[in-house]
Amino acid sequence: MLEPLVIPASDGLQAALRLGIAGLVGVAAGIEREWSGHATGPAARFAGMRTFLILGLCGGVAGVLAAAELSGLGAVILLGGVGLVIAAYVLAMRNPEADADGTTEAAALVILALGLLAGIGQLALASGAGALVVLVLGEKRRLHGMVAKVGEAELQAAARFAVMALVILPILPTTPLPFGGDISARGLWTLVLLFSGINFAGYLARRAVGPERGYGLAGLLGGFISSTLVTMQFARRSRVEPTHAGALALGVIAACTVLPVRLLAILGVLAPTVGKAALPYLIPPAVVGAVIVAVAFRRTKGGGEAAEDDTSPLHVAASVRMAVLFWLALIGIEFLERQWGSTGVYTSAVLLGLTDMDALTVAMARLGGAPTMASVAATGVAIGVLSNTAFKLGLGVVLGSPAFRARLGMGLLALGAAVGLGWLV
Repeated sequence: MLEPLVIPASDGLQAALRLGIAGLVGVAAGIEREWSGHATGPAARFAGMRTFLILGLCGGVAGVLAAAELSGLGAVILLGGVGLVIAAYVLAMRNPEADADGTTEAAALVILALGLLAGIGQLALASGAGALVVLVLGEKRRLHGMVAKVGEAELQAAARFAVMALVILPILPTTPLPFGGDISARGLWTLVLLFSGINFAGYLARRAVGPERGYGLAGLLGGFISSTLVTMQFARRSRVEPTHAGALALGVIAACTVLPVRLLAILGVLAPTVGKAALPYLIPPAVVGAVIVAVAFRRTKGGGEAAEDDTSPLHVAASVRMAVLFWLALIGIEFLERQWGSTGVYTSAVLLGLTDMDALTVAMARLGGAPTMASVAATGVAIGVLSNTAFKLGLGVVLGSPAFRARLGMGLLALGAAVGLGWLV
């Protein structure tokens, strides 16, 4: 005989919370279905707010029962919900006025699954996924519009990038190359992927908002990966598209604006005391860069035409050349380290800051673990930022067009001066 399920008071509150989340996820999806008209009219689907609420609760109850070691009973409830959805879809297809769209039924199955997740305690995952489901349901026209704009070039580029990342990258060796620090063939190919990804992001951004603003947006996104790689790529690009030199320089400034924010985030997690000490050095360049980017965006107009060679969104050959050039720069830095040594904190900051600010920031965070070293570590980060800024300026001068050099130089000098304000505070 099956004994009654007795839930302690504390567990009962937890179960109620889980069921509440499961129900809310269902209600949100149901409201969207009713608001969009899928639950009313002659061709209405089977589910509105109440049905989605019940489906979410079914999944939640199944999860709570599974957590209480009554998974068999929970499975019966869950399968009943699935059967209801399938039966509703079959009946809907018999309606001559109904179309073959099964989005509502598919959403109902997902709500069942999310209710189950909430029932077993995965509240954050269930809530986040539920919000995503509602967003996808509500953005039908916009999503279809985006798909309609996708052409052969974008599909081919996405397929090639997938091959580069999922087929070629895993088979490359991880053994370090003879020169250039610890970088391997796989590491070099990762650089190629990053360069190609920046190119692709820039291509899509230009298609969406035009080249004048698209390069700035692409640089802003690329700055979360590597502002140095963005600088190299956009500098080379300025020779191909000299008429967009200003937009490309703005993209680099946008990427450099992200850098201090990214470094503060790293320090805030690894060494809050160093992060606090680094605020006078890193906040001013972030503010100055944000002002430059905001003013430039207000002055530029969307639209415009990109260069003809934009039919190759990835620019794989150019990305390979940039990766090799970056590797040669690492070899040069390795040579300088051997000549000068890296025993001093500030000397190390100058050398490491040339190409890898994240590694420098992690190293300074470890150094700043001692209370007396927080100020020294923060100064090391600031020196690294100045070194990195000077390196980017050099890249712009060597690789960029004359107009790109001029505009990039003014922007980077402003950012460098903003970093220097930290020594005056």
